[in-house]
Amino acid sequence: MPNKSEVLFRKFLKWRYQHISNKQFIHIASAVIGLLAGLGAVVLKNFTHFIQELLEGKFIKEIHHAFYFIFPVFGLLIVLLIKKYIIRKKVGHGIPSTLYAISKLKGILPKHQMWASLITAPLTVGFGGSVGLEGPTVATGAALGSNFARLFHLNQTTRTLLIGGAAAGAMSSIFKAPIAAIIFAVEIFSLELTLASMIPLLLASITAVLTSYFFFGDEVLLHFILQDKFEFSDVSFYILLGVFSAAISIYFSKVFFGVDSFFKKFSNIYKRLLIGGILLGIIIYFVPPLFGEGFSTINNVLKGNITEVVRNNIFQSAVDNIFIIIALLIGLILFKIVASSVTFGAGGVGGIFAPTLFTGSITGYVFALIINTSNLFNHQLSLTNFAMVGMAGLMAGILHAPLTAIFLIAEITGGYELFVPLMIVASISYIITKKYIPHNIYHKQLAEKGQLLTHDKDKNVLMMLDLDKLIETDFVLLNPEMTLGDVVTKAVAKSSRNHFPVINEENEFLGILTINDIRSIMFNQELYETIKVADLMHDGSDIIYYEKDSAEAILEKFKRCSAWNLVVLKDGKYFGFISKSRLLTAYRRKLIDVTA
Repeated sequence: MPNKSEVLFRKFLKWRYQHISNKQFIHIASAVIGLLAGLGAVVLKNFTHFIQELLEGKFIKEIHHAFYFIFPVFGLLIVLLIKKYIIRKKVGHGIPSTLYAISKLKGILPKHQMWASLITAPLTVGFGGSVGLEGPTVATGAALGSNFARLFHLNQTTRTLLIGGAAAGAMSSIFKAPIAAIIFAVEIFSLELTLASMIPLLLASITAVLTSYFFFGDEVLLHFILQDKFEFSDVSFYILLGVFSAAISIYFSKVFFGVDSFFKKFSNIYKRLLIGGILLGIIIYFVPPLFGEGFSTINNVLKGNITEVVRNNIFQSAVDNIFIIIALLIGLILFKIVASSVTFGAGGVGGIFAPTLFTGSITGYVFALIINTSNLFNHQLSLTNFAMVGMAGLMAGILHAPLTAIFLIAEITGGYELFVPLMIVASISYIITKKYIPHNIYHKQLAEKGQLLTHDKDKNVLMMLDLDKLIETDFVLLNPEMTLGDVVTKAVAKSSRNHFPVINEENEFLGILTINDIRSIMFNQELYETIKVADLMHDGSDIIYYEKDSAEAILEKFKRCSAWNLVVLKDGKYFGFISKSRLLTAYRRKLIDVTA
């Protein structure tokens, strides 16, 4: 018997259906989701800062430098224990897990994702993990949007839209950049930018940024004051910066994928933690600016306070030599990428945005510093302008999101006067990186499995099909030793099918026998005992492999062989058939559902 709250909720649903149109409710839901995503961002940020303040306490601060080695390991251990004994479920990597849920799980995210990242991400970052809070914030918001949609029985299309709205809200709240947040949702989640989707995204982004203003006031994440205007004579150097940013982006991606592959070799999570934690601790001990998100370092770079960035260095070198400064800055770029990758590999929970901004700001700054120091060009560049534009170059290259990079950097720094350089650097960095790194960090694993949503609607619909529901198994099975008489009396007479799979005792697929193969002899009883299935069967037109073939690949096989039925093998054994008509019918239904 339903309790009182369930009865009241059902009454509310009934009232909603009668008085609020679906369009109006989506708009209301988008605003609510934006508010929830904004609150999630506030909780994540405050919890992280609380942990950092504890570690910076009076007692610990006196011996803080010595504790750089311990903090990251301790933080990763706490995260591991929480995931294993409290959450007891997989805590996916923010944005990739959300993309997978949209493409293969009909936009349904597990309920624990609404709170899991709120605990694990601050512990990772607060104790020195060299990652950011953006991915976990987006994952939290997306889970809130998904479960809100499920609570109110909204369809898959609306559920996906609310997830996109939650992602936009999370980014809007973190960076106070509502326009860039909408572009981010469209670029990363491959949402269709129509009036029907634009308004919900806008509402979610607005309510989220207002939530951020309510709790944090006018405080901004990055502090940048434009000191030098854009000069046309700098265009060639911005082009070079785009190439330089692409090179760093390629390095970042390859290191990230390489470290990820290295840690996947260790099945024991404690061994992975120990190796990763110790390595991360060593890196941070010798390179203190790599501790945590690194926004203080970014702000120092944007202000031109480079001495604050490089004075605590591994060599305890004086920072009055320009070449030592350049070398130390390049070291920060290279080791930040390693530290971030190791944090993820060791089991940390975080985002890639902050490391991207960190490396991007230093990339732009050190590039301009090299040009200014060199006597080859006899030209002086604005160090802070190039630092800001460098962030867009790295975002465009690493995340494959050039529009997000342009608008985000312009919004969070107020640098709209540098829009042209932002466009130049972001576009060049993206084009070059895309050639060598086809899929970004968010998309790579999904793309390799054929599970990546894109702006190609046909591919998206095929990807969303549930292949298990397309496989038919009600076939009469034959073995090669059966006679023609057995086929007629035990198969043809008892089945409505016109084709029959032939298998051996190990359930291995050997071939197919169809009605057409025996039509001319099936009533000739003189042949019933002399002709066997092995004499009549033939190979299938093509084979569908359950483990690796996507719906798109299956459709291509149907086109290539002109067959109407293809056999499905699972673990090398016969499993069933998929018919072209059933596949196309499911496609049409899913297309109607998705575009409703």
